[in-house]
Amino acid sequence: MVNQNIEKILTSYKTIAVVGLSADAGKASHEVASYLQKAGYRIVPVNPVLKEVLGEKCYPTLLDVPGEVEIVDVFRRSEFLPEIVEQAIAKGAKVVWMQEGVVHEAAAARAEEAGLAVVMDRCLLKEHYKLARR
Repeated sequence: MVNQNIEKILTSYKTIAVVGLSADAGKASHEVASYLQKAGYRIVPVNPVLKEVLGEKCYPTLLDVPGEVEIVDVFRRSEFLPEIVEQAIAKGAKVVWMQEGVVHEAAAARAEEAGLAVVMDRCLLKEHYKLARR
């Protein structure tokens, strides 16, 4: 089910690939990733035009990321979701997290069919902050 088990996701997984992470500190993707990094998560930037963000090596696609990726946090426009979901499935990710404003029902259904948890149209920073304040 979409948007289920957010607390479990945030407490069980620690490696987050941020697809569409910007080097611009004023962009939402940078703010969210910086916050999560400070909260103890391992951030893996995915952006084909950057070499490094937040002190971490940047990779052109999810499939180029070495090692395990647990959460795929998507900051790309919704039309890119089908390709990103296919890469997340191939990579063995556990969760596809579509940030606020990122909605693609067919891609969400495909991810769930493949066994991934899906969170759609929610901000990872806001959800973590709510959990941390408890």
